[in-house]
Amino acid sequence: DDLYSKPEYIWQAYQALSKVPNGNFTIAAAFGNVHGVYQAGNVKLDPKILGNAQTYICEKLGLPEGSKPVKFVFHGGSGSEK
Repeated sequence: DDLYSKPEYIWQAYQALSKVPNGNFTIAAAFGNVHGVYQAGNVKLDPKILGNAQTYICEKLGLPEGSKPVKFVFHGGSGSEK
């Protein structure tokens, strides 16, 4: 559980990056248990972590429910063939 990003941490990154004038940024949040290429069945992703962060940040910003203020970038499949 401590390996995954928490909404509060994503919010901190969002706040800091939002201060950049005309900034356009993405956040790479940890929502899985691996980085790299692994056999099928060993990878466990929890995309709810990303949704929970969107909800948390929407509440902080006073945005309507369902808004997506954070642009996430996914990584971790280095060297994968597909």
